[in-house]
Amino acid sequence: MQGARAPKAHGQSLDAMGTLGRPWVILLTYVLTAMELSCLFLQFSIIPYLSRSLGLDSVAFGYQQTIFGVLQLLGGPLFGRFADQRGARAALTLSFVAASALYLLLAAACSPGLPGVALLFASRLPAVLMHTLPAAQMIITDLSAPEERPAALSRLGLCFGVGSIIGSLLGGTLSAAYGIQCPALVALGINLLGTVLSFTCIPANTKGAGARAQAAPPGSSRASVFDLKAIIRLLLQPGVLPVFLVKVVSGFPSGLFMVMFSIICMDFFQLEAAQSGYLMSFFGVLQMVIQGLVIGRLSRHFSEAALLRASVLVFMVVGLAMVLMSNIFHFCLLMPGLVFSLCALNVVTDSMLTKAVSASDTGTMLGLCASVHPLTRTLGPTLGGLLYRSFGVPIFGHVQFTVNFLVLLFLWRQPMLQKMDKVR
Repeated sequence: MQGARAPKAHGQSLDAMGTLGRPWVILLTYVLTAMELSCLFLQFSIIPYLSRSLGLDSVAFGYQQTIFGVLQLLGGPLFGRFADQRGARAALTLSFVAASALYLLLAAACSPGLPGVALLFASRLPAVLMHTLPAAQMIITDLSAPEERPAALSRLGLCFGVGSIIGSLLGGTLSAAYGIQCPALVALGINLLGTVLSFTCIPANTKGAGARAQAAPPGSSRASVFDLKAIIRLLLQPGVLPVFLVKVVSGFPSGLFMVMFSIICMDFFQLEAAQSGYLMSFFGVLQMVIQGLVIGRLSRHFSEAALLRASVLVFMVVGLAMVLMSNIFHFCLLMPGLVFSLCALNVVTDSMLTKAVSASDTGTMLGLCASVHPLTRTLGPTLGGLLYRSFGVPIFGHVQFTVNFLVLLFLWRQPMLQKMDKVR
């Protein structure tokens, strides 16, 4: 694969690595990711209450979520192209600047003398450039050897778990003690700090000289960030499209379930708001442990192809369990399997896709990967709500089992995965 050229990047000098060595840049990237994800979950914890205080109903709240999802869906591939062309420092700094703008508008929406509803909807607009996680994945990908990549990417799960726990707790605690505007102001301060750290401590370019030469051959003009043909050509490279389709299709049924999860907690499990919060904290801890510790260790002993098949197989088992699920205890029993499948699918496919493209295109590829979740969040409320109203909770299990059974048959017939098993 073209990704086999990547190790050369580690032997060649990186632009402006500065006083920080490669391990410290990676560590700082993890810290910045945890900071931004904490603010993101802090925002999620206050948005419903802010919407209610401004007199918005559930339909208007749904519009906000859809706008946020669509903007991230559209911005992901373009942000990836920008990261490949302008470098890690510019990409990560841009993401933190956009996030700062979002929290500034959100804080302004909490002020009684300002048009709160208009500012709340306007605060969704910077989401098109808020892609800290893909930027962090690009840095980790560029600075880690191919054989270390699954473990390095899986450690971002620790950041996600820390962010989900700290952000949710911090949002509720600060809003209860100091008012609903306080969490937005705290998030603004954290993101301004992230902007400064990104601009001063992250290397201008984490790609090796060979990758930069591929990205901009002498005498050629730089391609536009909005060059959609280049993005399509990337998907059509050997080994890319099958893995990308598996990533989208295999995780979509569980994504539908998670989009409807708050409604299912209230209607099907009969949980109070505090109990739902505890359940989401448990979900965050599981993700932190499984993605941060388990997936990395498994990747040292099993091939990526084997882990990908295992995630799809566990998805099938969890789907069958969902069909039989009748209470919250049953869901807690199947939760570790669901989290394992989600984490393994995301980590393994991200690693495989970045290895399948040249080092100069890893940012664009990770931007495409980052668009998968917004796609689910955009389509999920409508499709998931229709399925839930028509057939109830068991339909999510039926869909998950059927879809992943077909995906598993597809994987067994992929010659590329068979070659990977032999190499392993």
